[in-house]
Amino acid sequence: MGVLQIAIVILLLLLIVKPLGSYIYHVFSNKPNKTDKIFSPFEKIIYAISGLKDRPGMTWKKYTISLLLTNIVLVAVGYLILRIQKGLPLNPSNIDSMEQTLSFNTIVSFMTNTNLQHYSGETGLSYFSQMSVIMMMMFTSAVTGIVVAIAFIRGITSKGNTIGNFYEDFVKGHTRLLIPMAVVVTLIFVGLKVPQTLDGTIKLTTLDGAKQEIATGPVASLVSIKHLGTNGGGFFGVNSSHPFENPSPLTNVLEILSMWCIPAALTYTYGRFARNQKQGWVIFAAMAILFIAFLSLIYISESNGNPALNAMGLSSEQGSMEGKEARFGIAQSALFSTVTTAATTGTVNNMHDTLTPLGGITPLSLMMLNTVFGGDGVGLVNMLMYAIIGVFICGLMVGRTPEFLGRKIEPKEMKLITVALLAHPLIILGPTALAFMTELGKVAISNPGFHGISQVLYEYTSAAANNGSGFEGLGDNTPFWNITTGLVMLFGRYISIIALLAVAGSLVKKQPVPETIGTFKTDNMLFVGILVGAVLIIGALTFLPVIALGPIAEYLSIR
Repeated sequence: MGVLQIAIVILLLLLIVKPLGSYIYHVFSNKPNKTDKIFSPFEKIIYAISGLKDRPGMTWKKYTISLLLTNIVLVAVGYLILRIQKGLPLNPSNIDSMEQTLSFNTIVSFMTNTNLQHYSGETGLSYFSQMSVIMMMMFTSAVTGIVVAIAFIRGITSKGNTIGNFYEDFVKGHTRLLIPMAVVVTLIFVGLKVPQTLDGTIKLTTLDGAKQEIATGPVASLVSIKHLGTNGGGFFGVNSSHPFENPSPLTNVLEILSMWCIPAALTYTYGRFARNQKQGWVIFAAMAILFIAFLSLIYISESNGNPALNAMGLSSEQGSMEGKEARFGIAQSALFSTVTTAATTGTVNNMHDTLTPLGGITPLSLMMLNTVFGGDGVGLVNMLMYAIIGVFICGLMVGRTPEFLGRKIEPKEMKLITVALLAHPLIILGPTALAFMTELGKVAISNPGFHGISQVLYEYTSAAANNGSGFEGLGDNTPFWNITTGLVMLFGRYISIIALLAVAGSLVKKQPVPETIGTFKTDNMLFVGILVGAVLIIGALTFLPVIALGPIAEYLSIR
């Protein structure tokens, strides 16, 4: 029954990929299409107000600078609001302003599409902050990732010196993609009993006469964009485990599809830009193989129950239900955990800290690889990075200059890719070691054993992958953790963006090389295998030792 539930959700995703991928292609192809009649009037007003009457193509440097400056302005405005939220309107619960290091962590978290929350949503933010900062950045950070992917695709599939106009892409990403999708999904959530109100907390008297306040608010609108934008930050502290955020198995499936659809559909968009749909399906197939492998690991591990309890002779008939919601069960919890870390969303419908040791390897590994569908835009770019690495290795093996989509891959591109590739493990493993070396880091660890290693490793992996989920036994709301994870989120987001846009800028200038009988094919099943192998070998060589110290050692200790 559990396998059938998972299979149905995957089938629904497959039905979405082609139409949504085609639509995204039309949004960003800059060719006239039917949607212009609907959206152009609104966009012209935005362009006029912004002084963007002329929107020429940009070089990779100008595109990157425009992106960074836009993000910096949004961070500055958002940080100010969090620091003074107590005196702002729409604060019926009179929530206090945020402390400075927590404000820094929070604003960086949402601008980098991470949504790591060192606070509890319903008690840490006013409605004004939830809507003007959190929800706003859930849109802008997601669109930032999407337009980076589009710019990178243009760089490897088109000719010229430009990769598009950032501001035009940024506007279209909002007006034609995320806002319309979020409105539709919000209305569906409201119909499925997810609250949407600006009223304050509901005050009740319990059966034994005690007073109770139940938090509510504009939940449905936040839940829709937190998934569509692969953001993950919850309105409530327990995120999508809360019955107001995720009341039923039906809303659970909708949330899974919402956070999965754009990353998956972008592979089809890539095929359209490449004018060879097989190219897109190769990327999708490689992602799907890795996804199913890691999904199988967590599903089997959680279904078999906790090894320590099994050793005591306790029944594991229902699997390991610790930290899981009975309304979802093992299958929907395992699928949700796999999708949320594959798509680097970070929303959770169960507590990852309570996963079995082997089950916990799945979310950790998917964030370490950061290529299996990935966040909106980012996952595709990272997988294309591995595709270029695969082509480069194969080219060296046969003594030919490597070519990808007709462009020669030369030392300049490989140096930039190496920067992006090495930055990810460096900003995970370095801070993890620092946390264990200092009292400021160790004081937050609630488990002194192997699981404590997993807690710290998970926190920095989540921050570096811009995921945002956590092993919540970690007491992370301290200046040390707020600052260090904030810096890791910044480096994890922008180092790879800058390096890979530079790769796109280099490739777009190159004259395409005509295909010959000796050209290495990248649109067949052989290349799928090469791509999967490249991801696993590089990922395993980098992270296997530290995984052995954490979840694997924990598993061996409780068998």
